[in-house]
Amino acid sequence: MTKFMIIALATALSVFSSIGAEAQTAKKNELKVNTIQLPTPPKGKGQIVFFRGSGGGVIVGCSVNENGQKVSSLGDNKYFVMITDPGRHEFAVKSEAKDVLAIEVEPDETQFVECRIKMGIVIGRPDLAPATEENFRKKRTLKMVDAEDMGPGLGALRPEDVQAALSASAISR
Repeated sequence: MTKFMIIALATALSVFSSIGAEAQTAKKNELKVNTIQLPTPPKGKGQIVFFRGSGGGVIVGCSVNENGQKVSSLGDNKYFVMITDPGRHEFAVKSEAKDVLAIEVEPDETQFVECRIKMGIVIGRPDLAPATEENFRKKRTLKMVDAEDMGPGLGALRPEDVQAALSASAISR
């Protein structure tokens, strides 16, 4: 009888401790997303959030270009928001190799693009890929690109533009 009680007690403790561990893991996973507030795109416009996590080479940048003009550079753990007209857009990045990503921008929608640094022959090469908001949120240490890293290309919101857009959307709610 005592052996049975000891086994039952050990089993119960094991079950309860695994439930507690699952709850703790779920809570930790909840905390493992960034809480960056993104503005909604202006009515009739589309929005693209470009981001780059850490790793893959601090030396190699990811300079995003459209129509031959720099929109912005993405260093490690950086992101920027671009407002643009709906339709097809092609974005290019290059180092020793060139990568082009075509996106069909929809009105009133936000899309996500991740820049990854892949292995190159001499140095890493930037690569643009479609992403999801979930991919973006998992990059917990992202910071907005500094205004001086943005190019003359149209559409990239400066930090003060993002704050103004967030304030405007809070007022209209």
